Amino acid sequence: MDFSWSEQQRELFDGVVEFASKALNDDLIENDRTGVFNRRGWDLCGEFGIQGLLTPKQHGGLELDALTTVGALEKLGYACQDNGLLFSINAHMWTAIMPLIAFGTDEQKSRYLPGLSDGSLIGGNAMSEPGSGSDAYSLRTTAERRGDTYVLNGSKTWVTNGPTADVLVVFATIDRDKGAKGVTAFLVDKGAKGLTVGSKLEKMGLRTSPMAELFFDDCEIPEGNRIGKEGQGTAVFTHSMTWERSCILAGAVGSMRRLLETCLRYSRDRKQFGQPIGKFQLVATKLVDMKLRLESARQMLYHGAWLRSRGKSAVLEACMTKLLISESWVECCEDAIQIHGGSGYMVEYQLERELRDAMGSRIYSGTNEIQRNIIAALLDA
Repeated sequence: MDFSWSEQQRELFDGVVEFASKALNDDLIENDRTGVFNRRGWDLCGEFGIQGLLTPKQHGGLELDALTTVGALEKLGYACQDNGLLFSINAHMWTAIMPLIAFGTDEQKSRYLPGLSDGSLIGGNAMSEPGSGSDAYSLRTTAERRGDTYVLNGSKTWVTNGPTADVLVVFATIDRDKGAKGVTAFLVDKGAKGLTVGSKLEKMGLRTSPMAELFFDDCEIPEGNRIGKEGQGTAVFTHSMTWERSCILAGAVGSMRRLLETCLRYSRDRKQFGQPIGKFQLVATKLVDMKLRLESARQMLYHGAWLRSRGKSAVLEACMTKLLISESWVECCEDAIQIHGGSGYMVEYQLERELRDAMGSRIYSGTNEIQRNIIAALLDA
């Protein structure tokens, strides 16, 4: 495995850092406090090409490989401190764009991918329901076939980008008795008759990423909006989740690097008992642990992306990547706050927000307990 970067890749990454550091970090404290989604930042990311990193050129994307993509997203996470914006972008890429690339018809790709890739459209994913979180396929939302349309009834919760999405990938069952084999994926456009978007959900962290419940009341969807075949929803969802678990925390690796650099500066500048606090063994140990977590997380991220670039499914590696990086991110945030002491607990230092944002990574894309279950099952296979 060769993880060295070409001159072209380095130019891309440098461009990402320069762009994000200048354009994406305004009013973060206030936006977090009030839960404001940075639509201007989203549009600028679209113009830069972030949302279309993996999209084929014929549909308006950059058509980069997975390894280059996570490298770019890592640099984005390093330079952009708005984790909510980054979370919305990742949800959009892995659960709206990637299903279309893999399972969409030519007509669906032509209709949706250009806008999704340049940021003029916002995508979302609706899988979780009030009664089915980790038990993802026990859906109560139904899709009844009526001629050349499907009629959806039910509800979804924790829908990232729900309040702002122009198109949603919605999973419903055509026959509950079939279990996972009845799950089918559909494209539902904003404003579809029978679709109601609930009020925005308020979260502990990632507050700048909008989230809502969705309600379907005899919501008619054309047959042409079905993704894949009837009953192929599990394959669509698994494909999305494998990509998501492999890549969604690339930005967290960048965040961990930023946290380490912040703590190193602080530990050199902050003096207690006549010397920099970095000279104290317990502080130095935390800095070492942060560095170890960063390098381990980066290697896991790159390895999973390298496998994806070579067409490997990498389900095991995806689960391990998500598990390791999420745990490492939370631990690095905790250490950063502890190193900064009372200052780290203050909003103005923006470390407490980083921890609140990081905590969600243990839950989304499948809880870490679920990741351990999947990994254990695959080890037994």
